[in-house]
Amino acid sequence: MQIYLDNASTTPLDHRVLEIMLPYFSEEYGNPESQHQKGKKALLAIDNAREIIAEILHCQPAEIIFCGSATETNNLAILGIGRANPKSHFITSVIEHSSVLKPFQQLEKEGHTVTYLKVDKEGLIHMEGIEKAIQKNTKLVSIMYANNEIGAIEPIAEIGRICRSRNIPFHMDACQAATTLDLNTKNLNADMMTLNGSKIYGPKGIGILFVRQNIKLQPIIYGGGQEKNLRSGTHNVPIIVGFAKALELAQKEKNEERNRLTKLRNQSIDELLRQIPGSQINGSRINRLANNINISIPGVESTDLLLHLDEAGIYASAGSACSTGKAEPSYVLKAIGLPEEKIHSSIRLTLGKGTTDKDMEYVVEKIVKIAKRV
Repeated sequence: MQIYLDNASTTPLDHRVLEIMLPYFSEEYGNPESQHQKGKKALLAIDNAREIIAEILHCQPAEIIFCGSATETNNLAILGIGRANPKSHFITSVIEHSSVLKPFQQLEKEGHTVTYLKVDKEGLIHMEGIEKAIQKNTKLVSIMYANNEIGAIEPIAEIGRICRSRNIPFHMDACQAATTLDLNTKNLNADMMTLNGSKIYGPKGIGILFVRQNIKLQPIIYGGGQEKNLRSGTHNVPIIVGFAKALELAQKEKNEERNRLTKLRNQSIDELLRQIPGSQINGSRINRLANNINISIPGVESTDLLLHLDEAGIYASAGSACSTGKAEPSYVLKAIGLPEEKIHSSIRLTLGKGTTDKDMEYVVEKIVKIAKRV
């Protein structure tokens, strides 16, 4: 038996997405910049994909920028604003993904200032913190829609409303939210939004940035001037087509999937807490992604637990795959006030479309056995 519970790191490619991508590898392989028929067909495919995405996000097709990853997309949003506005102030949170935190750290080296908002024990940002942090020269607020480690869903629409009232651009990393939450940029008061193909059962190697038309960015990649001069480089047509299909399916199926996963997640959490004395769930039980379980199990090192699970055919993680393999404890769990012993005994289980009730019964049984044995 093999059970994949690392969907926050990457999701498998949906067969319906692969099917729509295949012709653009072997048949319609033209460069969309070329003026012949092959090129025109490729360009049409990109235009159609952009329209599908724009309809889902409730924005204009021209406001969609294709990039090579969500990391690149976050860099473009943050560095793009920073380098267009020298010596400015920015606001983010201490639990953002490293692809958000590292660009802000780079801007600090370039002479900007950054306020890193703290979160409460559930990983949530409070509105008064945002309002107090705003300065006269604040040029961007960047807060994630939902956290990749503990699943905390932030009050994004309210944060966006505050930013809109102060005429400050608001960027949100929505990579973890796209399969279960609404992406209407108007309802969310978003000026920029990052999405990732590998988190929506789509292809790897693509991120998209929604950029409202009045937002001015400096490019971070220079070359042929594609994507309105914001992201040079030949378009990866099959990947773009696949992303649009994956996002379309994810948003079409999100309500049913959210309800199913929430029930399955809660059942699993209740059983784990009941059968393992002293265990605790990290993050909010209410404002939480439907597929996220982050649990600390007393007396068990996460590395040992993950090894035993791997041997049992259960694939999970201890946190962000972008930072695992490093010795440092999770900065997200630190930020919510967890002591080091609980940080080192925490694992993350992120359920997906393929996760069944029987799967989770087996997973709970194995975790309980390992915890009691150790």
